[in-house]
Amino acid sequence: MREGAGAVLPPAGTRAHARVTSPEGIVLGFDYGTRRIGVALGNGITRSARALAVLAAGTGAAPAQWRALAELIGQWQPQQLVVGVARHPDGTAHAMTARCERFARQLEGRFALPVARVDERYSSAVLDDRGGPIDDQSAALILQQWFDEAPPAAPSEGAHARA
Repeated sequence: MREGAGAVLPPAGTRAHARVTSPEGIVLGFDYGTRRIGVALGNGITRSARALAVLAAGTGAAPAQWRALAELIGQWQPQQLVVGVARHPDGTAHAMTARCERFARQLEGRFALPVARVDERYSSAVLDDRGGPIDDQSAALILQQWFDEAPPAAPSEGAHARA
């Protein structure tokens, strides 16, 4: 990824200067596409991400897509979700930008979890595509970028009291 190209984007409708912090629990990251959704699993304590799954997406796959997402969220019980938002190299929006934002809003509405947006314009370009789907690997890059750019969660009051 180019320096300065990646940025943690505030959720739509929030103040632009709001900063999302990384939780100390499980985080799921998503690379949304019209045919597939890449899913990554992240650990907020180690601030690391790994590829988890590739789900079918698209108009005909919508009910199965949401069931599969519900199963993953139920299985992993994340505290945070992260969605990559596609943009042109110059940062301007294109057709997929609105689709990614819609997907993020749907996740928020369906699962009542916070959803951070990450500028993912170079995530797939840095991966070596050897013919198979790389969506889960792209999701891992997006999620790792979020961990790298979001400040860690502040220690809890109980931790301060013990220190």
